[in-house]
Amino acid sequence: MIDLYTWNTPNGHKVSVALEELGLPYTVHALDISTGVQKEPAFLAINPNGRIPAIVDRAEGDFAVFESGAILLYLAEKTGRLMPTDAKGRSRVIQWLMFQMAGVGPMQGQANVFFRYFPEKLQPAIDRYQNETRRLYTVLESRLKDHEYLAGDYSIADIANWAWVRIHDWAGVSVDGLPGVQRWLAAIEQRPAVQRGLKVPAPREENPKSAEEAIQHVRGFLQR
Repeated sequence: MIDLYTWNTPNGHKVSVALEELGLPYTVHALDISTGVQKEPAFLAINPNGRIPAIVDRAEGDFAVFESGAILLYLAEKTGRLMPTDAKGRSRVIQWLMFQMAGVGPMQGQANVFFRYFPEKLQPAIDRYQNETRRLYTVLESRLKDHEYLAGDYSIADIANWAWVRIHDWAGVSVDGLPGVQRWLAAIEQRPAVQRGLKVPAPREENPKSAEEAIQHVRGFLQR
């Protein structure tokens, strides 16, 4: 049994979708990151960085894994699924996984903050992160225009990137003119395991109604 500590964010959904795809039994511990619970000692003992998601594999001596990309790799290697075992195939998956971890996630995350949450409209910051996010989408398009998935068969690389790109509207970034990306988004969205994973934990409201609540959302988002 795996304990999943998560919240309703792209990084959280990466892991819940993977667990559903792999059919692994798990228990959900929903951590409302806007309350700061992820910075409390009990959770820091699992993830010293104080961010979701994290897992504890009870079947492996309560082995804890933090960082969403590391969790995806751990689960893929544990099950022998969602990642090839040959050196080149494994490397392709890891390359596209790292592309998300180092590029899409950080850049789109900042676009989310400055476009959607930040109480002041800082247009240069909005432009900077939206433009870079769109550029990264064009890199995905260069691969997906003639490949069904990013690294051969459907893999953790697709799950990681999809979990972020699916909310492109929230960052104010379009996928117009990127037919490969659009096809890929739609195909993954239709997978039953993906639909189940997106419901973990239960969806929350994403519409702050006051400046004070907006600041709270900024703080929470920056801690994801």
